[in-house]
Amino acid sequence: MEPNLVHCESADKAVDELIRLYDEAIAKALDLLEQGTPEGYEEVVYPRLVIDVEQWRPIDRTEPFAYVDKAGRYAATLSRPRLMRTYLVEMIARLTANYPCTIWVGPSTEQIPPAYIDDAPTLGRDTAFPQPSLDAVDDAIIDGEWDAFHGDELPLFHFTAQRFDIACKRIEHYTGLEVEGVQKFILFTNYDMHMAEFLRFAEAAGGRYVSVSSSPAGVQMPRIDLCTAAGDGITMINIGVGPSNAKTITDCLAVLRPECWVMIGHCAGLDGRMRIGDLILGNAYQRRDSLLDGRVGLDVPIPAIPEVQIALTAAVHEIYGGDMSLMRTGTVLSTADRNWEWHTPRELWESLRGSTAIAVDMESAALAANGYRYRVPYGTLLSVSDLPLHDVPKLPAGARAFYSSSKEAHVMCAVHAVEQLALDPARLRTRKLRRTIGEVPFR
Repeated sequence: MEPNLVHCESADKAVDELIRLYDEAIAKALDLLEQGTPEGYEEVVYPRLVIDVEQWRPIDRTEPFAYVDKAGRYAATLSRPRLMRTYLVEMIARLTANYPCTIWVGPSTEQIPPAYIDDAPTLGRDTAFPQPSLDAVDDAIIDGEWDAFHGDELPLFHFTAQRFDIACKRIEHYTGLEVEGVQKFILFTNYDMHMAEFLRFAEAAGGRYVSVSSSPAGVQMPRIDLCTAAGDGITMINIGVGPSNAKTITDCLAVLRPECWVMIGHCAGLDGRMRIGDLILGNAYQRRDSLLDGRVGLDVPIPAIPEVQIALTAAVHEIYGGDMSLMRTGTVLSTADRNWEWHTPRELWESLRGSTAIAVDMESAALAANGYRYRVPYGTLLSVSDLPLHDVPKLPAGARAFYSSSKEAHVMCAVHAVEQLALDPARLRTRKLRRTIGEVPFR
């Protein structure tokens, strides 16, 4: 046994010890940074959690996580354990309830770069203090790479400590707020008008929402949070336009282990029977944005998540008074080309020949594929804004009228859906996103 590891009798005590070690390391770092001396900074390290699974045994086959394929040592070097306390306690408790385990906590050998410490002074590159290293930032665990799962220890958690830290800093950079405010249910949009409707709902909602926070002006991806005491509120983020933005923000948000994320955007309808304002519930994704092809192969299906689909369908039924004729379920084709329809009729014919897609957008496939990749349940509820193949292109006058008439109902469908899911988040802890190989015990 490593001499610097301390045995912990329970999940609560283990997480308390992780927090103590991390907080002490941060306090020491700030003191040394204020003095301007790196001497002693080698002791500023991330805490480390080790769980020895002493014996494998069959467990409840319905367990969506907290299971392993074999006995052995499972470990993770962690950052910001206070932020993740509830999650960590649940994960450790579930794993140790399923198998006979021994829990250990201690300091790791990985230093915490000052750049990842809140309130630390900004340092240049010419310093003896450690710098962030991209060598320590990767998704080898989440992507199931061989070396990550074939060492002396097996991974407990999906992310390295520095991968977690850089994601938190980028969330703050893009949204303008500290990560502590991010809620467990996330809505994505492309429009300020959806943010305004969401804020209007928040101000009138009361009830379980204890506070409302919003991004300062000028950030790239404005954000509004409807907070709850339990942390199961709703965050809405305006990600702007394009699959790259969708991947960027979900790469970061995934480290916080949200319960789900849902896209509410606009799309081009491909069926001449559709009308402007119809709703599209995506149940499959034709990926033509090419963004995640190297991470999730095009031969890997991205499944719909039934729990999210059911909640969105029920919300549409409620908001629209039972009129379901305006909602269509089907394949969404996502492209990186905003002007995908600016081609000859023959080129469009060849492009769509054989496809069952009923709508075209830019972000849904990236959000779904990254949700699949990060094991975060996802969904898509789009509103038809134009019918370009049927002589109804998106033009300013028509778009403004459509926005005015559709925005409130569209937003409220998504809000009502995630509110229902928040009443019983355990139903989202699905086995559908777990891997056959290359899986970690934690959710």
